[in-house]
Amino acid sequence: MNRALIPIFLIVLVDVFGLTLVLPLQAIYAEKLGASALQATMLVSVFAVCQLVASPLLGSWSDRIGRKSVLIFSQIGAVIGYLAMASASSIWMLYLARVIQGTTAGNLSIAQAYIADNSEAKDRAKSFALIGIAFGIGFFIGPALTGMLVRYGLAAPIFVAAFMSALSLVCTLVLLPGEVSVRSAPSDVALPGGKRLSIFEWRAYLQYFERPVLRAMLIQFLFFAMCFSVFMSGFSLYAERRYVYDGHPFSPREIGYLFAYSGFLGLILQGGLIGRLVKRFGERSLVVSGFISIVVGFVILASTDTVAGLVISTTISTYGNAVVRPILSSLISQSAARHEQGTVIGLTQSLQSVAQIVAPFLAGLLLEHHMLWQWGAMAAVAALLGLLMAPLGSQKAVSAAQVVATDAE
Repeated sequence: MNRALIPIFLIVLVDVFGLTLVLPLQAIYAEKLGASALQATMLVSVFAVCQLVASPLLGSWSDRIGRKSVLIFSQIGAVIGYLAMASASSIWMLYLARVIQGTTAGNLSIAQAYIADNSEAKDRAKSFALIGIAFGIGFFIGPALTGMLVRYGLAAPIFVAAFMSALSLVCTLVLLPGEVSVRSAPSDVALPGGKRLSIFEWRAYLQYFERPVLRAMLIQFLFFAMCFSVFMSGFSLYAERRYVYDGHPFSPREIGYLFAYSGFLGLILQGGLIGRLVKRFGERSLVVSGFISIVVGFVILASTDTVAGLVISTTISTYGNAVVRPILSSLISQSAARHEQGTVIGLTQSLQSVAQIVAPFLAGLLLEHHMLWQWGAMAAVAALLGLLMAPLGSQKAVSAAQVVATDAE
């Protein structure tokens, strides 16, 4: 590991711990404060709207004044947001907490920029893998801690998340070098960490949808993000309503342990297995297999009310989630010219935000009307649409360099 990247790896890891501590219980926590299923899932949408607007501004700010200052600002916002969430006595206070967190949510994109600033081009892919490793470890340990901490009350994991964010802030102040100077670049060239266009510059994104291969993969990514957002925003409420363990409905404890199991499988895949699979089968074939496994996993999820069926569904769909996101992101990056890659990264993040705005609303409507199998079917259909886009984005005889050259004409 590049020694300069060790601090940012630790910072991202601690941040992910905080995120995953709250993930299994947020919707159920909102229900306890009187929220309907729709109001509970819309907490994800509110966060995404704020992030969609604020993230490009934070990225531009970090380009001008340095990464460290903006990272500190973002982490302070996370601490305040978690404390406000843990202390909330009404659903509206919970919404306020999410607004604070979404408006200041720039940790990941700034961490990506820092990694790009401190990596040579030939080593950048390996350096970005650090974020995947941090997420894998976080999604394994964080939910498991939630499963253990909820015995002390639903707010206990949220207070620990606030502590983790504060610890991340200390790591930034102590471990990260002084202000990181950003390499100068022409105004029309994306910085290595990724040029971020604001929501008001959407026309600048249209050129990328005019390229057939890239357009197909971007639409695939959108459908994947829709499927994933349906699951993440609604699964806690779905599991609470559908599954029983040891004589009582699923609670954040069981949900946390299930997420930890999924995180463990994902960590195994991202810890080297994916690289071997890519060498053997190729990137595009793995993306197809990933979408197929997601479809199958959600069909099983929608049709079973047993814990055994849930575990089988999770095992199958975890493979798809672990494979599709990193490989499809890599293919999208390869299909853009070098000076465009930062903007394309920003575009995928914007598409993810759009999915996180729309999908929780649809998921909440279904769950509020107790349409449980329909909720699982909606996620399966989103993955199926992504699978159907695969032939359009797959030109096996065309190398990444040829794709870029063709698209640039």
